[in-house]
Amino acid sequence: MNAWITKHEPMPAGFFGIAVGALALAGAWRVAAKLWEVPAVAAQVLTIVALVVWGAIMTMYAIKWIAHREAARKEWAHEVQSSFVALGPVSTMLAAQAIKLWSPDLALALFAAGALAQLGIGVMLHGRLWQGARNAELVTPAIYLPTVAPGFVAATTAAAFGLPELAMLFFGAGALSWLAIESMLLNRAAHAAPTAPALRPGFGVQLAPPVVGGVAWMAITGTAAHTGLTTGLTGTTGLIAYALLGYGLYQALLLLRLLPWIRAQAFAPSYWAFSFGTAALPTLAMLIAQGGAPHWEHELAFVLFAASNLVIGLLFFKTAALLWDGKLLPTRAVS
Repeated sequence: MNAWITKHEPMPAGFFGIAVGALALAGAWRVAAKLWEVPAVAAQVLTIVALVVWGAIMTMYAIKWIAHREAARKEWAHEVQSSFVALGPVSTMLAAQAIKLWSPDLALALFAAGALAQLGIGVMLHGRLWQGARNAELVTPAIYLPTVAPGFVAATTAAAFGLPELAMLFFGAGALSWLAIESMLLNRAAHAAPTAPALRPGFGVQLAPPVVGGVAWMAITGTAAHTGLTTGLTGTTGLIAYALLGYGLYQALLLLRLLPWIRAQAFAPSYWAFSFGTAALPTLAMLIAQGGAPHWEHELAFVLFAASNLVIGLLFFKTAALLWDGKLLPTRAVS
């Protein structure tokens, strides 16, 4: 074990994407267990496994700052890698949503810690954009992570704890940051040099904002069961929910079109960038279906749910294969 640790670099912050994907998939199963006759025990088992993964990755990242502080500082200063540090608080808030099932007090403490941490990290990293001199070739959808993902996840978690006003504050921060950043990304993609192959898996993040935001919106406004509506989502609530789902579906199709270009990079843990959006897409569709949506919406939600399990299952399989081969972590350069 010591030889293996000596041979490899410490865990990259991008591994937080594994925890986020696992927790998001477990959350999708919890919603599915309420909507369909899927085994509730499967959702519970997946939730426990995801929490174990989250705990292990959080521990490894803490060890990195203790035993490999220079590497951690270098990563924090990097224009792309630093963005993935924000997934630490995101995964913590997702863990809070899961732990709330067993210990509401512990879950609330985790939510508070995650929310405060995401605000600090978001302000620090987003502030770098305002200072300029950023390398255009390193501008990727990863820049959503310090502000957009934490804002939406904090909104969902706050709503779960019965704090709708706080949830709306977080939702506003996430939504308006998303709109501002996406225009910058499209401008960079259209006018600058093509993104390097090693950075292309990060484009999987592009799917997340509309659907993670949609899940947050549903958490804040509630579905028909919570609002007293009996004929499905209506008015502004329904319009925004369906609009976010529609844009999420479009982004999924766009990523399928780009997949051959993205796969110029061999599989690496960076492909977990696809997992959050892949899990949140069916979650949003299922939440809409719970509100009394037409039959086709239930069928769409089920297809998306099955597809998300296949995609994230494949990510788990390929990641386990890298671990088995001793290639999961980067090999340390020989000096």
